[in-house]
Amino acid sequence: MAEPQNPEENTVAEGDSAAPQRRIRSYVRREGRMTDGQKSALEDLWPHFGIDPPAAPLDLAAMFGREAPRVFEIGFGNGDHLLSRAANEPGHDFIGVEVHRPGCGRVMMHAQKTGLSNLRVSSHDAVEVLRDWIPAGALSEIVIYFPDPWHKSRHNKRRLVQPHFMPLVTRALASGGLLRMATDWEPYARHMLEVVRGVPELLNLAPDGGYAPRAETRPKTRFEARGERLGHGVYDLLLRRS
Repeated sequence: MAEPQNPEENTVAEGDSAAPQRRIRSYVRREGRMTDGQKSALEDLWPHFGIDPPAAPLDLAAMFGREAPRVFEIGFGNGDHLLSRAANEPGHDFIGVEVHRPGCGRVMMHAQKTGLSNLRVSSHDAVEVLRDWIPAGALSEIVIYFPDPWHKSRHNKRRLVQPHFMPLVTRALASGGLLRMATDWEPYARHMLEVVRGVPELLNLAPDGGYAPRAETRPKTRFEARGERLGHGVYDLLLRRS
């Protein structure tokens, strides 16, 4: 079911005991235009590449047919980063979560075309996937690139990277696992840095404890290139789980 288009529809008025208590989501599901190929991929390729809600935490070894380091990407968009890394790192398994279903269709189309067997996708809420589907310590890396910054101050509470989200990250990451994040919205970058500084299990790998150099594995998107031409900065964070 599609999420409401008004971002305030999920909120509960403070002190309204009669209203149902619903978690404030960090996204609004907008389906957008879908090509015939993406539609066909969602119908025909989902049984192979898609992950449906499980009754218990996923058996990732059984799902991929092997034991391997596992990378979990939240909000992969059109999938350029996810597809690039899955193709260039065949020794790793990749799980991507994206509520925009055309993006899932595009990723599955390319995965099928290029013969990728180390990639799976979900179109479910990433918070619930991380909390309920992923076993503790199962991930070697979590990637959060360019999450919705929710620019307006009254919407800041909807940002994905919040103190209450971090225990899900540290639970799912194996010891030594990496958390990679990036944003082109400076206020959100400062917010991210403040949040991770409050997590003792995460060590900031930047020499000065601030922002890290851009990861070589992160392709530069057209939006990032446009932002650079306009003078916008891009802020990366790289942290290791103790």
